[in-house]
Amino acid sequence: MTTSSQNWHKNGWLRPHATNRQQIADLLAIVERDLADAQTARLSSDWQFGIAYNAALKLCTILLYAEGYRPEMYLAHHRTLQALQLVLGTDRKDDAGYLDSCRSKRNTVEYDVAGRTSPEETKELF
Repeated sequence: MTTSSQNWHKNGWLRPHATNRQQIADLLAIVERDLADAQTARLSSDWQFGIAYNAALKLCTILLYAEGYRPEMYLAHHRTLQALQLVLGTDRKDDAGYLDSCRSKRNTVEYDVAGRTSPEETKELF
């Protein structure tokens, strides 16, 4: 564990988590389902984007679980995505930033305003 991840743990942003093969398999099944569902043509771009985002979030969750951690419940999506660079290294900072912007966009289209995503954005998220 790096000093940075120790600080995350000390601050309560990450908590110890013991995972197992079944839990990882279950999360991978969610990823597969979501990747298939996100390509359903009859869904709006907003829903396709949200479903694709969920698949990406689950992949990041798997990485975090494999390191023996889970995020604190408050801001769990944000912390999971930001922890990507703790797990994979700081060269993934841009990826974490991109996924966090997807998180924000998903929140907007799910809770505030419809029609703010495009098919191209969903394709990029894939």
